[in-house]
Amino acid sequence: MKRGILGAMSRQIEPHGSPADWPARLRELCGRIRREARSAVAAAVEAGDLDLVARPVRQGAGDVTYAIDARVEAAIELWFEEIARNEPLSLLTEDTGWLHRGPDGRGGTRALEGFDHGGPRLALDPIDGTRNLMADLRSAWTVVSFAPPGPLAPRLADLSYGLVSEIPDSRGGRYRSLEANLGPPCTLELRELSTDELLSRRTLSPNSDARVDHGYFPFFRYSPDQRPALAGIETTFAERLRVHEGANLRHFFDDQYISNAGQLFLLSIGTYRMIADVRGWLARRMGTTTVNSHPYDVAGAIFCARAAGCVVDGPLGAALDFELDVTTAVDFVGFVNGATARRLRPHLDVALETAPRA
Repeated sequence: MKRGILGAMSRQIEPHGSPADWPARLRELCGRIRREARSAVAAAVEAGDLDLVARPVRQGAGDVTYAIDARVEAAIELWFEEIARNEPLSLLTEDTGWLHRGPDGRGGTRALEGFDHGGPRLALDPIDGTRNLMADLRSAWTVVSFAPPGPLAPRLADLSYGLVSEIPDSRGGRYRSLEANLGPPCTLELRELSTDELLSRRTLSPNSDARVDHGYFPFFRYSPDQRPALAGIETTFAERLRVHEGANLRHFFDDQYISNAGQLFLLSIGTYRMIADVRGWLARRMGTTTVNSHPYDVAGAIFCARAAGCVVDGPLGAALDFELDVTTAVDFVGFVNGATARRLRPHLDVALETAPRA
């Protein structure tokens, strides 16, 4: 199932002696995930029954595992075993949480007790945007967050490599990916699905465009109970841009993409000018609970977005860092570049302070 051109595409991951072929391994893993997920969706579309992929199977460590997830998790487990026969590594997915495995000396693998084994620490969201994909509505994304060896669970700040790879719906014939190694630059690629032929590659770099309209500025409104409050924040923010920055609100666009990886991809390539996911922050402020983003959903995508020149931080501008696990709530605000962050952040801060409290 390996794609022969991947080795030639590899760029080295240097720290702590990590193998130089890890980027190729991780792209190959994303290829397996993409093929399994799209095959499942295509079969469901052909059968006229999308419930074949949308059926809940179990509650995973971090989220509900659907039929499409279960199929992909089986492919990941096979890949994990293949790697662990030869070297130790730690792997986190939303279904299992952290697993640690390495060679058993007899050609197989054995469970390891923790992170202190000398191998890399890898977090994976196989399908970020499951609900879009299993409805055959919109692309999902595989998010890879790679940290070099260490004795504890990695944090966002520990990452040395990120990969965000597209899983198109059944009608798609191409896929895109973002890749960053040790920070800037971030590379955007477009490839053919059927042959993996590289169609284009370019390096993403920030610019000084700080426009306040003619673009997308979404506030992610996932949970129905939070939508009135989030709409109020958005309205206040937009009105401040109109009054103080001269924004033409006829060209101030929204987009509700149920995938944080997809949101950060669109931010990285400049389609989004800003993205705010403050669900957890708002729930804590209002004394309620909500569905949150988790570290495995976003860490690698944040790493890539920052390498592309985006500013990604906490809701009120605090530095963003977190442990990679399946439980921590992650809130973030992203701006397409530093100039946009400096222009919009003061108005966002004021708008957030209008949110209701408990």
